[in-house]
Amino acid sequence: MNLKDLWLLYEADKRILGFSSHTLKAYSLQLKMLVLELGDLELEEISLIILKDYLARVSEKLKPSSLGHRI
Repeated sequence: MNLKDLWLLYEADKRILGFSSHTLKAYSLQLKMLVLELGDLELEEISLIILKDYLARVSEKLKPSSLGHRI
C-alpha cells in the first residue's frame, strides 16, 4: 500500500474521530510535500533513515514551527 492509499484510510479514521477539516487539510498538505520529495512510496519502502534524511533536507529552509508541522 502506498502513501496516498494510506492517507485515504487515515483521513477517514480522523474524520470519524471528529478532526476538523482545517486540521485534515493541513495534514494533507504535509503529505503532498512528502510525496513530492520522496515519491508515492510503498509502506515497506519507508524507513527511519529516509524520513530523517527528508527532515534534514527541509529543515534548512524552514522555521522551527514549520518544521514541527512536517514532523
